[in-house]
Amino acid sequence: MEVQLYWMIFIGVAALSWLVSCRLKSKFEKYSKIPMPNGMTGKDVAEKMLRDNGITDVKVVSTRGYLTDNYNPTNKTINLSEAVYATNSVAAAAVAAHECGHAVQHATAYAPLKMRSALVPVVSFSSRIMTWIILGGLLTIHIFPGLLLFGILLFATTTLFSFITLPVEINASQRALAWLNRAGITNSYTHDKAADALRSAAYTYVVAALGSLATLAYYVMIYLTGRNRN
Repeated sequence: MEVQLYWMIFIGVAALSWLVSCRLKSKFEKYSKIPMPNGMTGKDVAEKMLRDNGITDVKVVSTRGYLTDNYNPTNKTINLSEAVYATNSVAAAAVAAHECGHAVQHATAYAPLKMRSALVPVVSFSSRIMTWIILGGLLTIHIFPGLLLFGILLFATTTLFSFITLPVEINASQRALAWLNRAGITNSYTHDKAADALRSAAYTYVVAALGSLATLAYYVMIYLTGRNRN
């Protein structure tokens, strides 16, 4: 029964993740074909948003890959994928502004971002060893249930990280959309499309968080069942 439940959770989350990923790619491709009236590229949008927010120590650079855009607080760079950096489109403007939203969060000491940054070393450590700890715990649950409990605690840190990521990403999009409208980058035709693109991106984080929570609950259930049998 426990194995069946695990596979139901795994298959369900995997299917939902695939659907959300396909939707995101579809939206990005769709809005990548719609140019911004002002002719601004993703790089132009990012640099203007940084200037408008008084941020002068963050650089906008191009990075390889597809949908690999990110803000790196360590070296203070907005890393825009090739499809965003030099492209004039609604998708490029939305993504560039979103990543700048993270830079604004950093500059204003946004609390959830500080919490997420503080968890990075812990999550990095947990991710390296938790798979082996949990596997060992599952194999020895009737002998040494404490090992699985330790693995569950490690996994819980990654689940917590996923949920803290949600307000960080949503807030970055809110900042981006507010600025795009306020700065006149988007108009009545393009603004809703930019919002739709960022909404699709946010769904990926929601699915990841829910999937992590479901898996955590499954491990907890196994631990409690195994402990009660001892």
